[in-house]
Amino acid sequence: MRPGPRLEVGMSLRTFDDIGAAARRYEELGYDYVTCGEHVSFHSPMPNSLISLSVAAGATSTIRLLSAITLAPLYPPVLLAKMVAALDVASRGRLTLGVGVGGEYPPEFEACSVPVAERGARTNEALEILTRLGSGEPVSYEGKFTRFPDITIKPPPVQRPHPPIWVSGRSPAAMRRAARFGAAWMPYMFTPDMVAESAAQVQALAGRPVRSALLIFFCVHRDGQTARAMAAEGLTRQYGQDFSRLVDRYALAGTPDEVVGQARRFTDAGVSALMVASACPAAYLNDNLALFAAEVLPALRDV
Repeated sequence: MRPGPRLEVGMSLRTFDDIGAAARRYEELGYDYVTCGEHVSFHSPMPNSLISLSVAAGATSTIRLLSAITLAPLYPPVLLAKMVAALDVASRGRLTLGVGVGGEYPPEFEACSVPVAERGARTNEALEILTRLGSGEPVSYEGKFTRFPDITIKPPPVQRPHPPIWVSGRSPAAMRRAARFGAAWMPYMFTPDMVAESAAQVQALAGRPVRSALLIFFCVHRDGQTARAMAAEGLTRQYGQDFSRLVDRYALAGTPDEVVGQARRFTDAGVSALMVASACPAAYLNDNLALFAAEVLPALRDV
C-alpha cells in the first residue's frame, strides 16, 4: 500500500428518475461522494445538480454530495446561496459545492440572459456573495452584477462558514478562482502532468493548502479496446466533437487493470479526490458500474 491519505472516490449519477436508488447503491458500495453535473440545455439530456442531489440526500445518510459541477453564472447569486444553504441543512452538512463557469454551449447562456463573456466575473461575484451569506448574518453587497441591502440567509448552512467549494475548470482564470475561493482545485480533461502543474500554481497563488481533485470520465470492460471505443463514442455524443483521438488522453478507459494504472498516474500527480463519470452506452451502464465497483474501486483504495 502506498503512503499518504486515503484516496476519496466519487461516482456521478447517470439517471434522471431513479436517483434515490442509485445514490443508495453508491453509498452501499463505499463511494465517498455521489456527484451530479448540470446544464440548462446541452447536446445530450442533462440534470440540475442541486435538485438531483436533493433527492440523493433524502435517500442516503453518510455519503457526501458533490455538485460536479454547478454552473454558477446561470444563477442569481442570492438564490444560489439559498439553495446551497438549504441543501446543506437538509443533508445534515454533507454538501460540497463544485462550481464552474461553463460556456461550451452558448445557447443556454443566451436562454438565461447571461452573456457568455461575463461568466467568469459573474462566478467570482457569486462566490463572494455565497461565502459572505453563509454566516447567517445580514449582508449588503454592491457589485457589478448584483446589488442588495441587508439580506440574511436563514437557516444558514450546517457547515461553517459555508460548505466546501471545489472550483473546476481548465483556464488560468479558473486556477485563480480556485486559489481565492476553493478548498479544492478540480480540473477536467487534464493529463496527469497538467494536473500536477496546475495544482502547484493554485497552491502558490493561494498561499494555503488547496486539495487536488479531478473530474474524469471512465469506461471499464474485460476487453480494453471495447472500453475505449465505448468511451470515445459516448464523449463524442455528449460534447458534440470527435473524441476518438482524445479518449486515451482525457479518460480512464480499458480493462480493470488498465484503468487502475491510469488512475494511479493521477494520484501520483497529487490527486486526492477522484470523481468519475460513466462514459459508456446506456445498455452497458450497469455492467460498467458493477465492474468498476468490484475490481477498480478496491484497487484504488490501495493507491
